[in-house]
Amino acid sequence: MSSSDIFIGETLGTAVLILLGGGVCAAVTLKASKARNAGWLAIAFGWGFAVMTAVYIAGPLSGAHLNPAVTLALAIKDGEWSNVPVYFAGEFLGAMIGAALVWVAYYGQFQAHLTDQEIVGGPGAQATAAKSVEAQEKGAGPVLGIFSTGPEIRNAVQNLATEIIGTMVLLLAVLTQGLNAEGNGLGVLGGLITALVVVAIGLSLGGPTGYAINPARDLGPRVVHALLPLPNKGGSDWSYAWVPVVGPLIGGALAAGFYNIVLA
Repeated sequence: MSSSDIFIGETLGTAVLILLGGGVCAAVTLKASKARNAGWLAIAFGWGFAVMTAVYIAGPLSGAHLNPAVTLALAIKDGEWSNVPVYFAGEFLGAMIGAALVWVAYYGQFQAHLTDQEIVGGPGAQATAAKSVEAQEKGAGPVLGIFSTGPEIRNAVQNLATEIIGTMVLLLAVLTQGLNAEGNGLGVLGGLITALVVVAIGLSLGGPTGYAINPARDLGPRVVHALLPLPNKGGSDWSYAWVPVVGPLIGGALAAGFYNIVLA
């Protein structure tokens, strides 16, 4: 694979991943969305199908890493580091493009949601306003969860451990079952297996932090949230932003090390 193929494939694939994954979060969250309040099950399966679709689109070009933790794990597994910066660049750019496309697709819903008195506070909205104030104190605006993850209980050690554990499960599945014949990315069957594993992680381990398990998936859209002209959007919770970046990278590295020592 050439560097240009890798960059284009990762940018395109990660953009689709975030468009569909962030899209299901927007569908469930925003007022005036037909899927509002569809719940965690919809989000978990939405992200799983997003992974499957993105893998099938990007696989022929780049091997469909779509995740810096996957790129890091494969580099540790194979000792091949030359294309890691290209993968990282495509993944982060694609994540930002995908997040921006979610905003475009749900533009009217974002405007309605963030100007609604029940969301931003007003007469008869005391309970909602109190919840919004609590979120603001933690630095998270009312629609940040569409773009990035956040913990239900803010404990850095536990939050980091949750992301490490979830990413280790993902990478052990990828390394043992998901790779293509060349071993440099996800294969056709591997894309389906990985998608189902992502659903399993979401249902079983997603509750504490929202299961980023992918630094690009969290950081790229968080930057977009900070840049977009969203009314009453609140903060982007930068004090937490390091957890869904560092945790998945540690989890990917640990999974690759365990694979090389025990499973290879």
